[in-house]
Amino acid sequence: MIIWRSTGPALCTAAVMTALLAGCGKMPSSSYQGYVEGEYLYLSAPQAGYLKSLDAPRGSRVVPGQALFAVATDPDAQALAEAEARTGSAREKVENLKEPRRQPEIARLQANLRAAEANLRLSLSRLRQQQALAERKFVSQGVLDAAVNAFDQATAQVEAARQELASYQSTFGRQAEVRGAEADLRAATALAAQKRWVVDSKAVSAPAAGEVAETFYRPGEWVPAGAAVASLLPDARRRIRFYVPETVIATFKPGQSVDASCDGCAIPIHATIDFIAPQAEYTPPVIYSRGSREKLVFRVEAAPGPEQAAALRPGLPVDVYLMER
Repeated sequence: MIIWRSTGPALCTAAVMTALLAGCGKMPSSSYQGYVEGEYLYLSAPQAGYLKSLDAPRGSRVVPGQALFAVATDPDAQALAEAEARTGSAREKVENLKEPRRQPEIARLQANLRAAEANLRLSLSRLRQQQALAERKFVSQGVLDAAVNAFDQATAQVEAARQELASYQSTFGRQAEVRGAEADLRAATALAAQKRWVVDSKAVSAPAAGEVAETFYRPGEWVPAGAAVASLLPDARRRIRFYVPETVIATFKPGQSVDASCDGCAIPIHATIDFIAPQAEYTPPVIYSRGSREKLVFRVEAAPGPEQAAALRPGLPVDVYLMER
């Protein structure tokens, strides 16, 4: 429970305190002054451009993923289209290299092989005839050499036609060419992804639920790269900050629950301590008196529950109580 700060007579305040304490059976410790603190997010686009739209004006509440603003994508959109076109061309090239030739082309090569084999048989027959005539001294050695040369050429043509047919029946190109085309495809895909990120990053959405605290540009204005266009106060980053004397700081621990009251608050604000400053707010002298030591205070921060955080306004004064169970 919380002890409410009242603007009425002291007697009324005492009566309310007595009633509350009797009802809950707990004794609060002394109150500590503090305020609500907001930790803002300053949202920007990594690329410069003209502000195209401001989808969430200041003061509006947003949910995660809701559009906040967008920067014009020209000429990055054209660069993305070019990169995607190059990616498609590289993909078609890889698929073409991996697939076998068309059937009419293979039939043509098979016919070429049959013609080369027929020519080889004819060359062999002529060679035998010339050899028989050369043995009887009916032809000169030059005629025999020409027949041998024709046979060798026919043999080479058959082998060339056979190898070409085998290549067309498997895949077009060698494996090294396929790997090179696949590398080109990966490079084009990476470039397209980079261009797509540039375009997508110019449309900024809310990373968390909260309130748009301020906007710094209007549609049509030039926004430099990295310049904040809007500030967002997430509900989860509204905190209660208060100060505790050094005489009692040892009684505060992370994870402890505290209650806070404020002017106009209808119900207590429940929060959980999650940070205690490791040192005092100001640097004391190396040797100081007991009187100066009593002035030391430590900053303590507590996170309110999500159901109450959205209603807290930064700068709102609060009185915090550490409830003793």
